Amino acid sequence: MLEILKAIIYGIVEGITEWLPVSSTGHLILVEELLPFSGTSAGFFDMFDVVIQLGAIMAVVVLFWSQIWPFALSRAERGDRKGLMSFVKPEIMTLWFKILVACVPAAVIGVLFDDVFDALFYNPVCVALALIIFGVAFIVVENWNKGRTSKVNALADITYTTALLIGIFQLIAAVFPGTSRSGATIVGALIIGVSRTVAAEFTFFLAIPVMFGASLLKIVKFGFDFTGLELTLLLIGVLVSFLVSLFVLRFLMGYIKKHDFKVFGWYRIVLGIVVLLYFFVIK
Repeated sequence: MLEILKAIIYGIVEGITEWLPVSSTGHLILVEELLPFSGTSAGFFDMFDVVIQLGAIMAVVVLFWSQIWPFALSRAERGDRKGLMSFVKPEIMTLWFKILVACVPAAVIGVLFDDVFDALFYNPVCVALALIIFGVAFIVVENWNKGRTSKVNALADITYTTALLIGIFQLIAAVFPGTSRSGATIVGALIIGVSRTVAAEFTFFLAIPVMFGASLLKIVKFGFDFTGLELTLLLIGVLVSFLVSLFVLRFLMGYIKKHDFKVFGWYRIVLGIVVLLYFFVIK
């Protein structure tokens, strides 16, 4: 029961921090230090803290289904269109092509160098520095962006070039744990003139193939030989992160319509300092 409680706590932390630009990795590292799993095999947690993101992804699919499902199955959706292509929603299919373009940089580098980056940068110092550096970046970019008019105010206005540039910013998060995938893509989108709301929505949708791919990669590397306890912990973590993400996503979309991201920048800086203090002073 204690291990199940830990999985629930991990799921809550993941569901909250995956979508807020504060780095789920930084938070999960702290939680792992305080509440490590017992009775699991070597490498289980490295797989768990990635695959648990599937729950958060399913929350995006549920909440934004009408915006991301590219097929017109009902007669009302097809309208007067005839033939095979009448079953396709062209604007949503185009959006998915742009999302796939944005995935290319992180997908290529992640497949080739995932183990290398984990060995080099998956440690408290690098995570804390990434938290602080991108916290400062949020504050600087928001101050610079204040009063500026966004060039991209709808998902349909995102070009393939813009999508690729956002994907390159996402690559930073793939290399440096603690950067925050959502944080990196939102900062990058703001810099190139994408509105805050559109940047957040594109980031959510971009997470779907990225996290599914990352989860599959981790499961394949770990192997499918789960113990009963490990499978239970994984399923509970995924379920809890899904339920919590439903609320967090609704909150964030309402928040960014009236506020900027500077508060998250300050939070990241404080958390980064806490991580450094914990591992070099307290521990």
